[in-house]
Amino acid sequence: MRHPEDMTEIIPHSPQFRPAFWRGMRAFTPLVPGVVPFSMVAGIAAVQAGFTPAESIAFSLIGYAGSAQLIASQMVTSHAPTVLIVLSSLIVNLRFAMYSASLLPLFVGVPLPRRWLLAYGLTDQAYAVTMGRPVTEPSPAAYYAGAAALMWLTWQSGTAVGALVGAKIPSTWPLDFAVPLSFIALLVPVLQRRPQVFAAIVSAVVAVAAHGLPFRLNLILGAVCGVAVGQLMQRWQAKSV
Repeated sequence: MRHPEDMTEIIPHSPQFRPAFWRGMRAFTPLVPGVVPFSMVAGIAAVQAGFTPAESIAFSLIGYAGSAQLIASQMVTSHAPTVLIVLSSLIVNLRFAMYSASLLPLFVGVPLPRRWLLAYGLTDQAYAVTMGRPVTEPSPAAYYAGAAALMWLTWQSGTAVGALVGAKIPSTWPLDFAVPLSFIALLVPVLQRRPQVFAAIVSAVVAVAAHGLPFRLNLILGAVCGVAVGQLMQRWQAKSV
């Protein structure tokens, strides 16, 4: 367990912070080309949902949530109730609770306000880069901050470009296909174990089978069923070991 006095690495003016911060940024750099198109699609989707470019950019700044932004935009387009939009976003983002729990040892002793700022920057990509850091990394919290900062800059820049470009794209252009393609691009690399694969298959089958439900409720139903199947398979595998 790390003591508070050991946490000078996360203080921006400390000598340990800056080198580790830049190392985290450099480690994230190879992921930038994959984030840019996804963020642009999020900006375009928000504009096509009826937001102005300024509102789309503000939406991304306030609700910085990647795939949840796309789902929320789709549900706004279908005039879903606000409570369902919020619920869908929460369900999609439940994985971040697990991410946060596994990252907590890195932030022991960090003041709560600073933890909130670091939590705001948590994404799949920043988490993956941090967890894959070299075992010799002496300042993992600052390393995470660097990766999260570059992810945030890339995402917000791409969203802004997408929002501005999307405002000029005729509404008759069929851009909806870009959303599922973006999800597939994010999903496929993480399907490494059997519970994950089965969870994805069940989610997809249920969501398609329930496509006729109003307000995109099929997305919520598919997510819940996929999570349930994944959990059951993990428990079954643990018992069989």
